[in-house]
Amino acid sequence: MVSDDLKARLVREARDIGFDMARVCRPDAVGQVPEGLAGFLARGYHGQMGWLAERALWRGNPAALWPEARSVIVLAESYTPEHDPTVVHGQADRGAISVYAQNRDYHDIVKKRLKRLARWLIGEAGGEVKVFVDTAPVPEKPLGQAAGLGWQGRHTNLVSRELGSWFFIGSVFTTLEIETDPAEIDHCGSCRACLDACPTDAFPAPNQIDARRCISYLTIEHHGPVDEALRPLMGNRIYGCDDCLAACPWNKFAVSAREMRYAARDDLVAPKLAELAGLDDTGFRAMFSGSPIKRIKRDRFVRNVLYAIGNSADAILLSVAQGLCDDPDPAVADAARWAVSRLRDVANRRDR
Repeated sequence: MVSDDLKARLVREARDIGFDMARVCRPDAVGQVPEGLAGFLARGYHGQMGWLAERALWRGNPAALWPEARSVIVLAESYTPEHDPTVVHGQADRGAISVYAQNRDYHDIVKKRLKRLARWLIGEAGGEVKVFVDTAPVPEKPLGQAAGLGWQGRHTNLVSRELGSWFFIGSVFTTLEIETDPAEIDHCGSCRACLDACPTDAFPAPNQIDARRCISYLTIEHHGPVDEALRPLMGNRIYGCDDCLAACPWNKFAVSAREMRYAARDDLVAPKLAELAGLDDTGFRAMFSGSPIKRIKRDRFVRNVLYAIGNSADAILLSVAQGLCDDPDPAVADAARWAVSRLRDVANRRDR
């Protein structure tokens, strides 16, 4: 067991590096995860995310991911928006992009901070380390609750009494024995604001999510055409969805982001759908260089934009959708034809 003094210095160092909170748990502190993950997969709630099933052993048991690890340092970094991210939903000719994706890719920023903290720890106490942020098979939210960072709210995301809902999570696994922090308990009470806010009713029950109905999944992870019954419910959300996060009352305690690279780009707060629909591959890559949006590529992004155009009831956008009906990508062409049909129906109803 390392000294209490090192633990205190570790927390201070994490803060100095840019993290807002740092807590510690054991890798085996999330014994409830395998059963919950198995149920999630058995119900098919993971949709096309086959990698969740392929790596279920590691995701369900962090101790199996790296058996030599003795402690997990779980860290939080705020990205609280300075604007209300739901206002854009009332602007039919604009697209809604999730707050976390309105500037630089957080994976790159957080991972560099994690590596810096890991190097500091090795220099101070030795041992071995591994760092993870989001893309690895690590149950970060359960580990965050086990370490006392926050608790998994009814929307399954981590909520903190100190940070609200707007924060990224990263972790440093180490072979060092570091004093742990008390696990956090649930503070949602009878509140169901996040569940009621979901546009697609993606929560079969509190603390359960069916990704196949989640707009974040549909706009980012889902390949090919989206179920036509869900498209109208997506509104103008073209990359991710913040509705359940934005509805959380604990956000009254949210702290401002210290990292300026998380501050929203002016052109991504409420971008014009007509301009986004006109992006070719080169234009898309140029616009979203350094952004997490780049990973879904042009075709899936424009598909999402066309669903938003179809939901806009804006006849001015009809010609934009018509111009993409013969797009080389089948999902884009399908979305364009759907949008044209929707906008024509609107026009016909107005002419009656």
